[in-house]
Amino acid sequence: MQTNFSLAQLADPQTARSEQVLRACVHCGFCTATCPTYVLLGDELDSPRGRIYLIKDMLENDRPATAEVAKHVDRCLSCLSCMTTCPSGVHYMHLIDHGRDHVEKTYQRPLADRLVRALLARVLPSRRLFRLSLAGAMLARPFAGLIGALPGLKPVEAMLKLAPARPATRSPSEGERRFPAIGPRRARVALLDGCAQPVLRPAIDEAAIRLLTRMGVEIVRPVGGGCCGSLTHHMGKEELALANARANVDAWSREIEGEGLDAIIITTSGCGTTIKDYGHMLRTDPAYAERAAKVSALAKDVSEFLAERELPVPVIDAGIRVAYHSACSLQHGQKVRTAPKNLLAKVGFTVLEPAEGHLCCGSAGTYNILQPEIAGRLKERKVANIERTRPQIIAAGNIGCMTQIGGGTAIPVVHTVELIDWATGGPAPAGLDAMPSAA
Repeated sequence: MQTNFSLAQLADPQTARSEQVLRACVHCGFCTATCPTYVLLGDELDSPRGRIYLIKDMLENDRPATAEVAKHVDRCLSCLSCMTTCPSGVHYMHLIDHGRDHVEKTYQRPLADRLVRALLARVLPSRRLFRLSLAGAMLARPFAGLIGALPGLKPVEAMLKLAPARPATRSPSEGERRFPAIGPRRARVALLDGCAQPVLRPAIDEAAIRLLTRMGVEIVRPVGGGCCGSLTHHMGKEELALANARANVDAWSREIEGEGLDAIIITTSGCGTTIKDYGHMLRTDPAYAERAAKVSALAKDVSEFLAERELPVPVIDAGIRVAYHSACSLQHGQKVRTAPKNLLAKVGFTVLEPAEGHLCCGSAGTYNILQPEIAGRLKERKVANIERTRPQIIAAGNIGCMTQIGGGTAIPVVHTVELIDWATGGPAPAGLDAMPSAA
């Protein structure tokens, strides 16, 4: 793609990177076939190629975002399926991130939209505020339909419907910072502290800790870490996202420079995609660039880490039918496609692969709140494909996908690491107590 940026524009590192991405695009259109919004809506501007044109025009001309541009940029899920499909290696993720940042800085959204986005950016990264909001959602949930009927408040209705009927109890290990290996120590890792997942489903990290320590892995959760910054990053609130990234880099660097780390383990694949990009996000910050690159190099999804090691011997009956949902952030963002399925099969599960596995479920961070209609259509399509495989359990590696899919089916939705922990000696995940448990 031909570009016409001035030298002054290219002096900005973000613009220089976007120009590299734009120049790689050859207009082939392969991306349209696997873009969820284009598949649903059939509008060229709701395809990666269309958004590339919109962002190019906006950036080249130093033009503020319009309502039309914001609409189509906002509709992007950042599922990154287009990057898997693209034969030219267009790094769409960096371009759409820049586009969102530009929209956020130059476009005046309607008041209700601004308030909802500010609320999400403040509440979701904070465990304390998120817990309080879930308690409030329990009281307000019966009135979700009435609230959604008010102008601009459809996202609030979506939030209330997504909130669990009964919030999870706090993990007893939440304040613990070190978990010693059981037996000889074979590795030492840091575990992402996170924000939303430990509130919504603390059992995921509990399962990871049980499994890894049984395998001889020492785990630390350094003081000062927390939200990865993904949620605000994908809303274009770049400074908030970078503040989270710096806090995590500081926390993990103390461990790297102290006793050392073999890996930084992430159990939420949406977070993993962002953390693996810290090196890029902080590349122009002289105080953080080198350390951020080290952090990104050490970051691994829990399934990647487990795939490199010998698992404990399975103790459950073989053959339980598990439909594996491959989160977009894992298969497209991190290119981790076979490890979770191989691990589940290795411990005795019969792994089922639903049709259209490359298409997003509609969760995508805050997308199912900010774009509830499109997200709802994607959820229905995803659940229908999964249910056609007639599984007993649905496995996924991302809390957003688990919440989204779980809202459309009665089949238990469980994190991959919970199933592996259960299969190798851990307790049955919630909702699976009646399943076969002993060989």
